[in-house]
Amino acid sequence: MILVFFPGPDPTGDGPWGMRAYVIFNVVLISMSAIGAAVVLATVRPPARRLPRWLLLPPLLFGSILLVIRGVPGMVENLLMVSGIRRGGFVGVADISTGEFWTGIGINTYFFAGAVLLVGTTVSYGRRSANPSR
Repeated sequence: MILVFFPGPDPTGDGPWGMRAYVIFNVVLISMSAIGAAVVLATVRPPARRLPRWLLLPPLLFGSILLVIRGVPGMVENLLMVSGIRRGGFVGVADISTGEFWTGIGINTYFFAGAVLLVGTTVSYGRRSANPSR
């Protein structure tokens, strides 16, 4: 957490946004992740089952959409990279290092797995909460 506020030398790589935008971006992402984890846990915890459907379903749908938008193209990029069609992915250069190659594969797989799991959770919760008599 401390690296969010004190990351050391310019983590933006001399990008156009600067340090303030870097910190804001990271705080927003960390907050979204924490809220997302709490919402997902609330779908299965007995005390949280009393929460209204309208409180949990919108963030689940929003998170699912975001992860699908990031995860599916990432998996397509993985397939392009592994098959050798486009070693650097959609926008990368063809002569990336082995470390960059595997980092890209790992990050894309992480987002795709998150999309699969959150979509499954959203569908399951939507069905269970639509018929509370079960």
